[in-house]
Amino acid sequence: MKLFSLRRRVLIIYTGGTIGMIRNPETGALETFNFEHLMKHVPELREFDYSIRSYPFEPPIDSSDMKPELWAKLVKIIDYNYNSFDGFVILHGTDTMAYTASALSFALENLAKPVILTGSQLPIGVLRTDGKENLINAIELAAACDEQGQACVPEVCVCFGDHLYRGNRTTKCNAESFSAFTSYNLPPLAVTGININYNHHLIHRPQPDAPFTPHMQFEPAVLAITLFPGLSQSIFEPIFSLPEVKGIVLRTFGTGNAPSEQWLAQAITRATQQGKVVVNITQCQSGCVEMRRYQTGNQLLKAGVVSGHDMTVECAVTKLMHLFALHPDDPQTVRRLMATSIAGEISLHDEPNA
Repeated sequence: MKLFSLRRRVLIIYTGGTIGMIRNPETGALETFNFEHLMKHVPELREFDYSIRSYPFEPPIDSSDMKPELWAKLVKIIDYNYNSFDGFVILHGTDTMAYTASALSFALENLAKPVILTGSQLPIGVLRTDGKENLINAIELAAACDEQGQACVPEVCVCFGDHLYRGNRTTKCNAESFSAFTSYNLPPLAVTGININYNHHLIHRPQPDAPFTPHMQFEPAVLAITLFPGLSQSIFEPIFSLPEVKGIVLRTFGTGNAPSEQWLAQAITRATQQGKVVVNITQCQSGCVEMRRYQTGNQLLKAGVVSGHDMTVECAVTKLMHLFALHPDDPQTVRRLMATSIAGEISLHDEPNA
């Protein structure tokens, strides 16, 4: 019993997605993977001296159908099993994995254990699948600890290919390549090769005196709007005046610039005065919003727009959902926290142990 208690314990949560398919040897059809027989289908896992358990969603969810209620379910599962496992692996479809990773990074406050999301571009039952390697890497990273038994990467992360990324910094960048994810504004936390090489100075650590606090509410009254040349006033203004909308992620040009039409600034000003929180992020793949650099960005600042610095759209949307659930009647607090790094999501304030 003592020897078993020293084994690292990993819980695999299967939500759905391509990785969870395997070919039926009799019919040749792809069917949902039976995670009760995980070792049978992925015998390489026997090389690990880990206790591995699984929790499959019934029925599995296509990642296009992922929503805040299912994020809350994931938080509940992790919270319920938090003291029984050393790490968690979430198998997820790739299309919305970055949204889920971002949402969980905020919902699992002061996380001290790895929560690793992974998936695959080809089903695990296909000969050339990337699923086995991704699964094996994710499990090893979820179980990895230092000599004191502390988790090597106590964060919500995305493990894909040979890279481990901070979850709220990732985006899906390729629909066909096995390197489907990247993190444009933050280097990987670890790279898996012959050895696992960690960027220890980048890893976000929990506050030692604060408890793990799960949050299971998300406010979905959030929009993401991409600016483009020729945006119509008759379409844009009504969207900003919708009373049920609390937060808007505005995807602007370059370093946070928008068209200089007066009606645009006026529509945004009215929205912020009504208590809506408007967050400015760039459409560029990498780089940071700097609204003071040009007049076309400075007008947004004067209209009450909050800088999203270098947040991804997935991160900005889910952070707004999280903060409005915590502070439903306090848009000023939401504005302040949107411009503050609370889970390593902003480079400007992103320092270890911050």
